[in-house]
Amino acid sequence: MDGPDLSSQTVLVTGSGRGVGRALVLAAADCGAAVAVHYHTSADAAREVAAEARDRGASEAMTVQGDVTDPDSVEGIFSAVESELDSVDALVNNVGDFAPSHWSEIEFERWNRVLETNLNGTYLCSKRALPAMREQEYGRIVNVGYASSEKGLVSPTNFPYFVAKAGVLMFTRMLAADTQDDGITVNAVSPYVVENSDEFPEDLPRDRPASFEDLVAPVLFFLDPETEYVSGENLEVDGGWLPESV
Repeated sequence: MDGPDLSSQTVLVTGSGRGVGRALVLAAADCGAAVAVHYHTSADAAREVAAEARDRGASEAMTVQGDVTDPDSVEGIFSAVESELDSVDALVNNVGDFAPSHWSEIEFERWNRVLETNLNGTYLCSKRALPAMREQEYGRIVNVGYASSEKGLVSPTNFPYFVAKAGVLMFTRMLAADTQDDGITVNAVSPYVVENSDEFPEDLPRDRPASFEDLVAPVLFFLDPETEYVSGENLEVDGGWLPESV
């Protein structure tokens, strides 16, 4: 596919054994990057993605296991990538659990897991990636948000997810400001309903959910070394969804 030249980049996409993460890490491979396919439990799927990444042009490809909500595990993820590939030039924070239930019916453990995977995972991975990025005065971080989170979108169903994604977008803006003198950009891509979503509303924009490929171009734009003056932005991939319509 057409895309930026990432042949000098090491790209880590969290949760890239399946779904959106898989599509994004393979897109980076198409652009020649060395890629780290991260997984928590889906080892076989991750190995298949790494093999496909090599076939599609990745300069190198590896798998790496870890829990992005645990600081020691995050340290292990990055240490493994640095040992086998190099320091992470581009990080895509894609991991984020979903809880499509009424807030009062969500068990406390599940509630915490949604908050931790979406917000704490983004924080921990970004924090670990930053020292090397700052040292080399170059880095790209892309966080996966949710469409209309900046508008305070909320619902009794899936409430912790909305809260976490609002936090992710606040974190994105803060980190962009905090790294503006370091050669680093931090941006977000926020889909509405994606093709592998757990639930599909009756009225979808353009009569379909976003495909994985719909998310690839915006992420590659933010990963492009030439996109050096765009930071703190949130690009919504929602097909023109207007949740406040009446």
